[in-house]
Amino acid sequence: MIDINPDTTVHPARLSRAWQALNQFAFYPVLFTQGPFIRWNTLKLPEPVGPRAGVIGSGPDLRLLILGDSSAAGVGVTDQSDALSGQIATLLSDHVRLDWQLVARSGDTTPMALSRVKAAQPRQVDIAVLGLGVNDILHGTTRATWLAQTQALIDHLTGPMGIGRVYVSGLPPVGQFPRLPNPLRWTLGHRAARFDRGLRKMLADQPLATMIPANMKMHADVMSEDGFHPGPRVYAQWARTIVAQFNLDRGL
Repeated sequence: MIDINPDTTVHPARLSRAWQALNQFAFYPVLFTQGPFIRWNTLKLPEPVGPRAGVIGSGPDLRLLILGDSSAAGVGVTDQSDALSGQIATLLSDHVRLDWQLVARSGDTTPMALSRVKAAQPRQVDIAVLGLGVNDILHGTTRATWLAQTQALIDHLTGPMGIGRVYVSGLPPVGQFPRLPNPLRWTLGHRAARFDRGLRKMLADQPLATMIPANMKMHADVMSEDGFHPGPRVYAQWARTIVAQFNLDRGL
């Protein structure tokens, strides 16, 4: 006689893994069906004109590297003065003599950004700002792989490059992007939120890396005309959040 114990209790960790697998599986059909429509029917905005390096302000010397994808590059505005780099430079120039450099390209994923910064061989830097992750999600990268790639980038910046602190931007609320139709908006938004939570947990105890949360509403009035990239108001808020954290770290 076989004694069967009908224990139907499911461990929460198993439920979590099952949900993650289901979400990952469901992502690809949605991307394949709605992704091409978005790519072909979304206004293609260029990277803004303007300098990608400069010196501004007076006070103690500070050397800054901004590294990332199209948002870090400033897509959504016409001039770098209104983009993340220009907004940060203007705010920091009130306190320091800032020597800044932008290394960013539309479409870059996290490993592409690592390759780009290695190839660029930027001058010695004190702090870095990262803006990456959305393209990794669009490419179907798993969260575990992306977190490992992000850690590898941070390790390169703080190791061989000797950068004292890295400010890592959290994932934006992709689920609010007005250009994306459902269910793609919901699916990408859910994945972005999971990536963001994983990033927050990974950086919680790292002394040289600080997460900058993307606590902003992404409605049509504050985004660019393509409905996918930030507009000037979003870049301004993003820059203020970064500089506020920097000032807090410096005791300013």
